Amino acid sequence: MMAGGGVGGAEGGNRPMSEINTTPLVDVMLVLLVIFIITAPLLTHAVKIDLPQATSQPSPEKPDIIDIAIDGAGTMYWNDQAVTLEELNARLHEVADKDPQPELHIRADKETRYQVLAEVMAYAQNAGVQKLGFVSDPTPK
Repeated sequence: MMAGGGVGGAEGGNRPMSEINTTPLVDVMLVLLVIFIITAPLLTHAVKIDLPQATSQPSPEKPDIIDIAIDGAGTMYWNDQAVTLEELNARLHEVADKDPQPELHIRADKETRYQVLAEVMAYAQNAGVQKLGFVSDPTPK
């Protein structure tokens, strides 16, 4: 009487395969090899670009620097000369019409109210001043 049922007997059915089928792996590697052989010459092709040449010429002229200082009491100084807000506005309009336009550096005291600083910036913007910067002291006290 036969008691079992599979091909190869009862002892061979539950055993794992001892051989690995490497044929698909070799196929994939050969395909990749062919792809790399075809594309490698394309990677060495360089594109010709006409790059601009750098010049070491200094800039023709540095613009003037106008220093506006504001102390804690709100007094304004145009290049170390005391000015009122109306005089400052008139001078800003004169400066905005110059070519090249001077740079405007604002130095404000720590106790200066923000409203005074905001008024000076608004007058400069309304006059058409393009370059505005703030000067601070980097050393802590």
